[in-house]
Amino acid sequence: MNTIQINPADNVIVALSPLAKGAAVAVPGVGEVVAAEDIPQGHKMAVRAIAAGEDVVKYGLPIGHVTGDIQPGQWLHTHNVKTNLSGEVEYVYNPTHPVVEPVEPETFMGFRRADGRAATRNELWIIPTVGCVNEVARAMCEQAQDLVEGSLEGVYYFPHPFGCSQTGADHAQTRRLLVALSRHANAAGVLFLSLGCENCTHQQVLDELGDFDHERVRFLTCQDVADE
Repeated sequence: MNTIQINPADNVIVALSPLAKGAAVAVPGVGEVVAAEDIPQGHKMAVRAIAAGEDVVKYGLPIGHVTGDIQPGQWLHTHNVKTNLSGEVEYVYNPTHPVVEPVEPETFMGFRRADGRAATRNELWIIPTVGCVNEVARAMCEQAQDLVEGSLEGVYYFPHPFGCSQTGADHAQTRRLLVALSRHANAAGVLFLSLGCENCTHQQVLDELGDFDHERVRFLTCQDVADE
């Protein structure tokens, strides 16, 4: 599809890619409309005849009026469409309100989190606090693939080269990004994996997290255990 009609009431469609003169477009509720001229990408093409002075309807609402008679397939832009706003300095907006039929609330097959957010995926994430443990995170991720079953869709790790000798604002930004990543709703559970001697310490991550779900977020420091 190289065009889109945003609302069934629209008398124009929008070209998602350039339309060459003579290109035929199937328009729901109208039929086939042939481009009378080249239509640039992102621009409007009339799908019905519009008399001079009549409104151009897009989004189901008037966005202006045509300055001359328009035939289906013509390009509509600033050369033949003018605003409905009045005045030189002070503009007056006179909106019209179409009747909108009520619809049932839409849902999707997702995962409701304890904090009320909805996720589109259900995964376990290992987040290294320092690049030195990237390979440990990789090995742990590979060995945990047997957990992937039922509603759990995957176990992943997020390697990066930061967290060791960073200081100042650079160090703070790494810490903020890692903690922000851990808050993503698609992560059902998060393991922060530390080495134990890096600048981005376990305690700094805790301070950045603030109040958090202890059932969802856990920590492991490699130098504190004999075998990760």
